[in-house]
Amino acid sequence: MGCGGCRVRFNFGKVLSKASVFFTMVLIFTYFFYCLTGLCDSAPRTLYSQKAADGGYDNLDERSQVLVDLRPPPPLHPGAQLHNRTDYPDAPQVDAEEQLQQYEQASEKEANIIPVSNTYGTKRLPNAIIIGVKKGGTRALLEFLRIHPDVRAFGAEPHFFDRFYDRGLEWYRNLMPRTLDGQITMEKTPSYFVTKEAPSRVCTMNCQTKLIVVVRDPVTRAVSDYTQTLTKNPGLPSFQSLALKNSSTGLVDTTWSAVRIGLYAKHLENWLQYFPLSHFLFVSGERLVSDPAGEMGRVQDFLGLKRVISEKHFYFNQTKGFPCLKKPEGSSRPRCLGKSKGRPHPQIPSEVLQRLRDFYRPFNQRFYQMSGQDFGWD
Repeated sequence: MGCGGCRVRFNFGKVLSKASVFFTMVLIFTYFFYCLTGLCDSAPRTLYSQKAADGGYDNLDERSQVLVDLRPPPPLHPGAQLHNRTDYPDAPQVDAEEQLQQYEQASEKEANIIPVSNTYGTKRLPNAIIIGVKKGGTRALLEFLRIHPDVRAFGAEPHFFDRFYDRGLEWYRNLMPRTLDGQITMEKTPSYFVTKEAPSRVCTMNCQTKLIVVVRDPVTRAVSDYTQTLTKNPGLPSFQSLALKNSSTGLVDTTWSAVRIGLYAKHLENWLQYFPLSHFLFVSGERLVSDPAGEMGRVQDFLGLKRVISEKHFYFNQTKGFPCLKKPEGSSRPRCLGKSKGRPHPQIPSEVLQRLRDFYRPFNQRFYQMSGQDFGWD
């Protein structure tokens, strides 16, 4: 009987051991099931957000996306001043804190990624910046450049040197994608070109920074600028009432941002106080449409890159009226700029357009001399 009792206790112990193993296996199985179905936050995974914050382009192939670790920005220093200005005085004024919140939300949309590895590559300040101009073709240029394996670019517009400079260079650096040795870090914010403080601030970061300016016929650019604003504010006054101070005299209103941005020579003078002309590349917005491969060849040479982007990457989309990137291998469709690009322009009286062309002509000639390029707008 004594031995029988021992056998009972021994068997009961084995049962407990088997039950413990069984429940352990159940827990492990449940954990892996949740991980595989995407419900386990501790398992690394990659979530792609395929559209930039400004809605400027359609889905991009995963291979051209940059894994960006967008860390929360550091708190503002005590007493730091928030600027309550916008790029253009006639734009609706937005509270600075609201601007920061909107931007950070946009940045998260641009880089809505949980990287598999947070240690691959290094975050660096930009080697090159697309500084202008608004409605010149900067989004197209950036997306074309992102094909290149040696270019890593932040897709949203950081607005660091005009709106968020008080946040500091470390905040700015943390926005940038990780790069390997030999790769170029880039960003684009078109409003830098017309911001008075931007040249000195960029030079404070690095006076060797390469600067790219995409320019376009200032009259066409102004109409495109107006068209974009009109879609957001249908109650906007007519183009001619904004462009001209007085319709009878035909005096052009240079306080309107859509007109002022096109004074390229004046803005360039400000930048040349801090950077030599050799640090600039002026890209023709018109040729970026008519000959994208040719213009991209110039851009790659300027950045010291091997000419990887060529004619084989482009086709002309008749519906949109501008070039698109051909469908990459393994992708379901070509990559084109989104619906917000290539909008039809409203009808503007020909005499108003001619008055603007007459107004811009001396400024254009001056810009041709300064840049060493004749863009043929006159």
